[in-house]
Amino acid sequence: MNADVMLRLYLVRHGETAQNVDMRYLGLGDEPLNARGRRQALRAAEVLARIPLRLIVSSPLRRAADTAAAIAAGSGVELRTDARLAEGSFGSWEGRTRGEVLALGPADAALLGRWEADPSVAPPGGESMAEVQRRVAGLADELAREFPGGAVVLVSHVGPIKALAAAVLGVPLAAARRLFLDPGTISVVEWGPRPLLRLFNSHAHLGWTSARWMS
Repeated sequence: MNADVMLRLYLVRHGETAQNVDMRYLGLGDEPLNARGRRQALRAAEVLARIPLRLIVSSPLRRAADTAAAIAAGSGVELRTDARLAEGSFGSWEGRTRGEVLALGPADAALLGRWEADPSVAPPGGESMAEVQRRVAGLADELAREFPGGAVVLVSHVGPIKALAAAVLGVPLAAARRLFLDPGTISVVEWGPRPLLRLFNSHAHLGWTSARWMS
């Protein structure tokens, strides 16, 4: 691939859901958007409709698929689903908060500490961050070959987006723990031989004070 030909990826985290409000490990739980999440999806659709997109690819999970459907309706381009954009599985921790996992007992608390420090460690019955990064980077490679120099939207979740950002930056995957990603936000990367992070966790289309950490 020509080093000057890059694929631009607009990485959209799905809109908010009820469990997102409580900061729960939602994982593969197939929860719909809440009212705020639906508004976030429409606002993302409004700004992305101004961009000459080649394709929209979404996680098959409902919260992402519904966000992607709004973007596709506004842009009028093809929408695909790809399981490689699904959130990482949290196994038996799904639906719980971090505090609830710690309260399960010493074994879960110890595993949680290892999981938070080591991307190769998975929750019980779940998927490691390293596995998430491999699958989402593989999808990005395929899209770069299919749409060189083009622009593609990926609608996904916290894990895959942060894993891809870490790959772009060339930093250890554990550094992704230091990145915070809000629902409904847009990040932008250039993917190819010389990857570049252009934007991360942007609330520009939602309003600055809409960020959860501002409240």
